[in-house]
Amino acid sequence: MSQQEQPPIVNQQYSLQSPSYFQNNDEVALRELLIALWEGKWIVVVLTAIFSVAAVFFALNAPEWWSSSAKITQPQLQDMSAYQQQVKQFQPVFDVYQEDGTVLVSEELDHLVDTEILFQRFIDAFNSSSNKRRFLESSEEFQSFKAELTTITEPEVKKSEARKLYAEWFQRISAEPIIKSNKKVAFSPYEIAFQSTTQASSYSLLNNYIKIIQKKAHADALNNLQAVVKGKRNELIQQKRILETQAKNKLLVETERAEYAMLIARSAGVNKPIQTNSDNEMFGIDLGSKALEAKVQALKSVKNLSVVEPRLQQIEAKLDMLNNLEIERSVEFQTFRFLENVEQPISRDEPKRALIVFVGTILGGVLGVMVVLASFVFRRAEKK
Repeated sequence: MSQQEQPPIVNQQYSLQSPSYFQNNDEVALRELLIALWEGKWIVVVLTAIFSVAAVFFALNAPEWWSSSAKITQPQLQDMSAYQQQVKQFQPVFDVYQEDGTVLVSEELDHLVDTEILFQRFIDAFNSSSNKRRFLESSEEFQSFKAELTTITEPEVKKSEARKLYAEWFQRISAEPIIKSNKKVAFSPYEIAFQSTTQASSYSLLNNYIKIIQKKAHADALNNLQAVVKGKRNELIQQKRILETQAKNKLLVETERAEYAMLIARSAGVNKPIQTNSDNEMFGIDLGSKALEAKVQALKSVKNLSVVEPRLQQIEAKLDMLNNLEIERSVEFQTFRFLENVEQPISRDEPKRALIVFVGTILGGVLGVMVVLASFVFRRAEKK
């Protein structure tokens, strides 16, 4: 076999250093760039100054928005004791009285005095768009904003802008939980707020809105009680009618049985009570015709159906109680309590003037640098 000679491996060394002309070009470009920025420094300064002045002007003339707020939580029992008394006075009407003397306490009224439910109803009323709309319609400050829409001639555009205005102001009235978590929280206090154009107006608007919602929650609680009581009254009236009908039918059947038994006793010549061996006779004559005649007279003279149906007595007593009890709508109670009272705001929500001026200055400086760099690039391209 012929052997082929392998060419010797020559060790080659590769330089990891860039050629010197690359470094020189980079240094030249960087130096030219810095020179260009220095030569265009007045452009950067002027644009920065223009943007700063514009930012200051905008910040000083932008409409101010202030938010007054308060923290509330569910009421304590002492805050609604008067309302609880109004509710519990009807408790005997809802309880069930059994024949053995035991009383089954009803829970139908419990939800009416549940502090958590009452508080949540206040929050729902506070966040209600309908309540917000009615309140804003009576607000002079909101009407001044709405008056600006009169300059719009197109009806559809005007309606659209009006909806947008209402939506923006709805967002300025808020009640949000303080503890925000994805996990289920047993209970969280709420922060209520009203945003307006001045400190004083936000303070007064929030106070007035709280009073209106508080009044509505007060009326709703009493209306709910009235509705439950009215429902119970109707239920008792229906029960009374059914029991009276049953009692009348039972009385009629007993009267007819006694009349038939009296006729049979007379035919059999049984005038006085006798002893019989059967108690299951449909028309028993063991009382005798004279006693049966007296029984018929007694049954026909019955006016009080409670004699036949004792349950009527309990129903009539409950209806009498309902007729004598009244809901006092002037009682004072709270469906919430303050953790922090309403106070005038210390700082504005909008505009953040320092931030606006800072951002405007930065934008002016960046734009000035970009203008200088763009000019430098174009000049360099022309030279080539």
